[in-house]
Amino acid sequence: MTIVEEAASDIEEADALTIGRRIRQLRTARGMTLDELASAVERAPSQLSMIENGKREPKLTLLRTIAKALGVTIDALLEAEPLDERATLEITLERAMKGQTFQSLGIAPFRIGKSVPDDVLRTMVALQNEIERLNDERSATPEEARRANVELRHLMRRQDNYFAELEEHASRILAAVEHPGGPLTQRTASEIAAHLGFSLHYVSDLPQSTRSVADIRNGRLYLSNTIPGRGDSRTPVLQALASRILGHAEPRSYAEFLRQRVETNYLVGALMVPEKHAVSFLQDAKSRRAISIEDLRDAYSVSYETAAHRFTNLATRHLGIPVHFLKVHESGTITKAYENDDVNFPADRFGSIEGQMCCRKWTSREVFDIPDKFNPYYQYTDTGNGTYWCTARVESSSEGAHSVSVGVRFDDTKWFIGRETTNRGLSRHSVEVCCRRPPEELESQWRDQAWPNVRTPRTLLATLPTGAFPGVDTTDLYEFLEAHAPR
Repeated sequence: MTIVEEAASDIEEADALTIGRRIRQLRTARGMTLDELASAVERAPSQLSMIENGKREPKLTLLRTIAKALGVTIDALLEAEPLDERATLEITLERAMKGQTFQSLGIAPFRIGKSVPDDVLRTMVALQNEIERLNDERSATPEEARRANVELRHLMRRQDNYFAELEEHASRILAAVEHPGGPLTQRTASEIAAHLGFSLHYVSDLPQSTRSVADIRNGRLYLSNTIPGRGDSRTPVLQALASRILGHAEPRSYAEFLRQRVETNYLVGALMVPEKHAVSFLQDAKSRRAISIEDLRDAYSVSYETAAHRFTNLATRHLGIPVHFLKVHESGTITKAYENDDVNFPADRFGSIEGQMCCRKWTSREVFDIPDKFNPYYQYTDTGNGTYWCTARVESSSEGAHSVSVGVRFDDTKWFIGRETTNRGLSRHSVEVCCRRPPEELESQWRDQAWPNVRTPRTLLATLPTGAFPGVDTTDLYEFLEAHAPR
């Protein structure tokens, strides 16, 4: 490569903005005006100004002329780093103004004049860096999401999945509307909304990315006027109100987003299955050795999953029964999990259970193959960590069938309906040969003759969207509110 070719390559590597700033610094350091340098290199001052501002990339011949006029080598103009802090700040800010962060905020680029103080430039660069840091933090990778799940599950385990402050919130709200206990009616849900200053409005054009929209200014709560076949008209009302009751603000991280979601679902469960009334119900069932998730479901007119979740909230604190809970997709993927009874769930190196394959021998997988979908399925499973008894159901959703199961240690089975079952399984999922590897004969026959295209659950790859309301199209949201606001 010739000297000319090397120099041309250096120009490509050094961006025009850096070269321009270096020319300006060398010029001002020598006490030259723009007009004087322009005259020395036989160019118009406006042309030289554009070069110094990085808006025009100079040719190699002109760079040589400029270097000679400034009394330096051409290498001095092609240095990678600016000469002083001011130039560094100007270059950093100009690059930022051309980037995605400024564009997404709607900030138009502007000329950085000499009169702009260094402190102002430092502040703007710091703000831009902080915005990008927050965006990176909130755009959780699958790894960050798994870590957040693990931390939250550890918190739930330490508290036996019981959150006293959320129970107190629910108790105060129910007392305010004079709810006597038992099932929460649709009317009571509306009364809770009214107590919190909201009227309910059912519409057909709710934004696609929302379940409900709260107009805080006008005290209106908008909900869809169509309820899915297996839906519950109370749930979207209570979920929308829960965030207002709890004072949730825009989440600053995936962990906070996840925690808010758990708190919302917990509070909804505590409203629909009130603690005081439900504890009496469960304690009576325990005294009769007749605890049943189905009976809890039917007594409060909730879904099996809601009843199972609520049972895990109350079982250890009020009944002295450690429990575990699993929600498993029909593909075998664990989507939700909780335990404080030392059951050994499969986990990755971060300790995350969600996203792992549930053991094929476990109740949560076996229930999919049971033809009787009306009655609950019970099973004892022997594991390397003891014997566990589980009760499970299969429920349908928009993402396919899921099994929901609740289980306890063998010694606690005596309190439950279904303990007489003869169904038994043997799970050694902590040992690879249990079910994570196929039988040796099958593997040898097909190992090199198969190539599946995996159907990965989208929740395992999803990141937390950024914005004031993560995952919501705010333009649709604000246009909807504008169209429906009272005039």
